[in-house]
Amino acid sequence: MPSATEVDVRRIHHALADARGRLAHADDAVMRTQVAVSEIPAPTGDEGARGRWVAGRFARLALHDVRADAAGNIIARRPGVADAAPVVVCAHLDTVFPRETSLRFTREGTRYSGPGIGDNGRGLAALLALAAELDGSRLRTRRPVLFVATTGEEGAGDLRGAKHLFNHDARGAAAAIALDGAGDDRIVHRALGARRLRVRFHGTGGHSWAAYGIANPVHAAACASAALARIAIPAAPRTTLSVNRIGGGLSVNSIADEAWMEVDIRSTSPMMLDRLAAEVRAAARAAENEENARRTRGTAPLAHTVDLIGDRPCGETPQQEPLVQAAIAATRLADRAPELALASTDANVPISLGVPAIAIGAGGRGGDAHTPAEWFDNVDGPVGLGRALAIVVAAAGLP
Repeated sequence: MPSATEVDVRRIHHALADARGRLAHADDAVMRTQVAVSEIPAPTGDEGARGRWVAGRFARLALHDVRADAAGNIIARRPGVADAAPVVVCAHLDTVFPRETSLRFTREGTRYSGPGIGDNGRGLAALLALAAELDGSRLRTRRPVLFVATTGEEGAGDLRGAKHLFNHDARGAAAAIALDGAGDDRIVHRALGARRLRVRFHGTGGHSWAAYGIANPVHAAACASAALARIAIPAAPRTTLSVNRIGGGLSVNSIADEAWMEVDIRSTSPMMLDRLAAEVRAAARAAENEENARRTRGTAPLAHTVDLIGDRPCGETPQQEPLVQAAIAATRLADRAPELALASTDANVPISLGVPAIAIGAGGRGGDAHTPAEWFDNVDGPVGLGRALAIVVAAAGLP
């Protein structure tokens, strides 16, 4: 027997037949929007120009209270019938590409190529398409919907925009749906956490011959890195630890006065993130002690610091949660096989705060993300948009 959620989503799916037709009719316009927004540089931390462009589009759609918050997020609201906690629909503004990257896009049939065209040009185009369809007149939801273009989702951005959003304007939201890249079958309901640490070793430095015997920060960093490589990492819960950057020194014939390394820890378990972060700190202390014990008597010891440079929370929206069940039902009604998945997205933040949240693709197919050869194929693009609309309406409710 179908669950109450499945019955409700089926009813919503039928009610949205005209809306899906309009989305299909607007397909070319959605693709023009996708290319246009992708042509605006938006490296992490420098999303202002793209954000202003999205704000202008929000205003043209007659969304309410269009504004930028302290984190640079662009926020707009579509009122609902009821004065209730909102549903948040978000897509991130930033890309991994430096400002000087050439943002020229090519097209062959339904396939578009260029940096950021899928991640997250597609998510932003879908955000605007859904905001246009949920116009408050021909289609209005029970709960209000917050449409948000977020900052700092990629890399060192550390989910800056989502963290600010869900601790301020979206605090206490009823649900959240992040639109991230292409696809129409994945449902990310498990949040992959990450802890990033920068370890620095500080010494006096000197000539590699004349000052030989002083404590060497590069040796300490290498010693700590080797110790971390020997740590046994459990297979379950799946966890990783990698030293991904290391550096220091002035020249080949100088003992460095500083060396550093950056460590990336990922896990589905908060306990594992805490445990391995403690292991990094212990390895740094041990390397400092070992290098100081080797130095010539009477020379200055080195010291170390460990700084947290990234903290992406982990967690899970249970599969039994109505939002996940609605996404599964909407995916099946779109003639796709739902794939429950784990990833690191803006949805990490609401999930960690107990807000039911998922991340989904916004239709079409894509590949080579985070490279200049990134591509997006608009095959059945409106199917993904219709699926996303059904999920949002199921979360916000029809009057």
